[in-house]
Amino acid sequence: MHVVDDADSAADNERLPATFIYAGIDVEAAGLFSGVRGRQIAGRFTVIGASAFAYGTGEQREQWRALVATMESTLRLHRHKAGSLVALDEYLYRRSGGMIGSLSHLVRGAAVLAIEDGTERITRALLDIVPVDHAAERSDAGECLHRPISCPCWADCQTATDRAATRS
Repeated sequence: MHVVDDADSAADNERLPATFIYAGIDVEAAGLFSGVRGRQIAGRFTVIGASAFAYGTGEQREQWRALVATMESTLRLHRHKAGSLVALDEYLYRRSGGMIGSLSHLVRGAAVLAIEDGTERITRALLDIVPVDHAAERSDAGECLHRPISCPCWADCQTATDRAATRS
């Protein structure tokens, strides 16, 4: 994030008819809002937390399916059957850990392979060979990456973690 020090420039920015969106990871803990300048910055911004999609309730699964359907609708593969990815929603959730970036990487990787092999359609077998990012791999291995407050499966995740620790 760039912070303007010059008072004249800061005043000009206040009159600018635009919305600025800044993104960061764990900005509260990183010290961005500490000290005099941090308190001033904190007074001008709203932090909107983002986390992986949940999949515990029917409504959450429906939201996930809607995301998958939207992503699927952007595919331009000649032989891809609409709805075939939505039918794999649980599998895609498990492979991606509910993270949009991981899902996008998985679908995009399968689409590239489908073009390269000439099938022009995404299947589960094709998805199986696409590697996913480290966070999604950890999630697929059964390790909950969610925070307790936002994780609908937290009790189950903790139980599984406790069981794994007991076995070690």
